[in-house]
Amino acid sequence: MDILDLNEYFNDAKGHGVLATANSKGIVDAAIYAKPHIIDDDTIAFIMPKRLTHHNLQSNPHAAYLFLEEGEKAKGIRLFLTKIREEKDSELLYSLRRKKYGDDETPRYLVFFNVDRILPLIGAGEDKEKDGGKASID
Repeated sequence: MDILDLNEYFNDAKGHGVLATANSKGIVDAAIYAKPHIIDDDTIAFIMPKRLTHHNLQSNPHAAYLFLEEGEKAKGIRLFLTKIREEKDSELLYSLRRKKYGDDETPRYLVFFNVDRILPLIGAGEDKEKDGGKASID
């Protein structure tokens, strides 16, 4: 699957997403996140408030997003990401916003990520080592 397929995938798929980040000391956090916004051929973005996930991304740009599709079987995808930039309360952020927050004036950030790798929810997909089918480690 490539980034262009992600747009089609997320338009059709129903389920739940989890964005995992770690701070500069490697302490991990995971939070429920909506589907990403597909920006272009290499870039996705998430809208986030100034909380732990956003804080972690200030010192460690790497993240992973897991999307679990609805249904009985464990089906979905994993995206391995690197933060490339962010915008605070920008026009683009508000044009992409799916949920309206009423009078909530909490600052929001549109955080852009390069998609480094796409894997199925379970297994290594096509990115396997030749020795026993284990996932390769970069």
